[in-house]
Amino acid sequence: MLAALPASVTLLQPPRIHFGPGCANEAMHTLARGGHRRVLLMTSPSVRAPAQALAAILLAGGAIVETSAAVPPEPTIACCEELRAAARVFAPDLVLAVGGGSVLDVAKLVAALHDRPEPVGKFFGLGLLTSRRTALACVPTTAGTGSEVSPNALLFDEAAAAKKAVISPALVPDVAIVDPALTVSLPVALTATTGLDALSHCLEAYTSRAAHIAVDPFALEGVRLIGANLARAVTDGTNLAARTAVALGSLYGGLCLGPVNTAGVHALAYPLGGEFHLAHGLSIALLLPAVTGFNASASPARHAALARALGATDPADARAAAGLAARLTQLLADCRVPTGLGAHGIPREALPRMADSALLVTRLLKNNPREVTRADALRLYESVY
Repeated sequence: MLAALPASVTLLQPPRIHFGPGCANEAMHTLARGGHRRVLLMTSPSVRAPAQALAAILLAGGAIVETSAAVPPEPTIACCEELRAAARVFAPDLVLAVGGGSVLDVAKLVAALHDRPEPVGKFFGLGLLTSRRTALACVPTTAGTGSEVSPNALLFDEAAAAKKAVISPALVPDVAIVDPALTVSLPVALTATTGLDALSHCLEAYTSRAAHIAVDPFALEGVRLIGANLARAVTDGTNLAARTAVALGSLYGGLCLGPVNTAGVHALAYPLGGEFHLAHGLSIALLLPAVTGFNASASPARHAALARALGATDPADARAAAGLAARLTQLLADCRVPTGLGAHGIPREALPRMADSALLVTRLLKNNPREVTRADALRLYESVY
């Protein structure tokens, strides 16, 4: 019996999710039977070959397929608008995204906006985009952002030097195809940092002020799966069992993003990508132990549960929670992630303005279990310098 009635929550996910090693080909055959005739394949150069192999199944079914492999690792508003204009000329009835989180995010926006006149900037915020008329299927090749099941899409606003988000049920794909076999070729560094990003989605959802009992099982199991298997996937990229566990954890993290979303780790990580163009997963990894340690005292029982999901055995919540940051630090070491902002080219004199930028990400900081002041943000950056 519940101790108290929980607040209401809305769970968003694609109507169809395919999951498991080798599922992509059969899923594409199912998609081909949907009768789509004009397919825009959006991908990136690094995975263009496997993406086109999947799209060939639609081609064999009679569809016209146009390929766009121009999505950069950190897409901007301008980049999105260019791709959207090209899509408007082609007029797809299906957008198929195959790639990492950036590819998926841009594809979601292109599918929703290629047939609309308004600029993408009009839709930054929550629930401002009300509909999408073009079908959308997402196939992640990282494990990862969880974008294939989330209502979120992020772009870098060059004028504001900040990441901005469109958040809408209309961005939840119609089909998500999560085939861990597609992540086997992912390089070591990307396996590590995208996996730590997925871990952060689960961890922040579980400790968020907006945490919810309907989402908690996804979050806690995601932490357990990624914590137990990410280093194995980094050490041996061909370990399909480890890849599958991390991909499932990433999927669970994506399912947390709609109803709960992230918090302080992401807010403080955004300036690293915004000003210095560090990859998102690396930015998250550099901040994850410190911000989690800062937050632990605000909700010791929840942080203790996360520590136990990562292997802690201490029965005392306060002690288990206090040890969580060290466990995350060890996981970074096991995953061969070089730590220290200075090691990644961040000048120390930039820390104060990074603190100022982070405090502007109020949509995430309001979820953080502990208030973050400017002094706190600056101390956290100093602590990981």
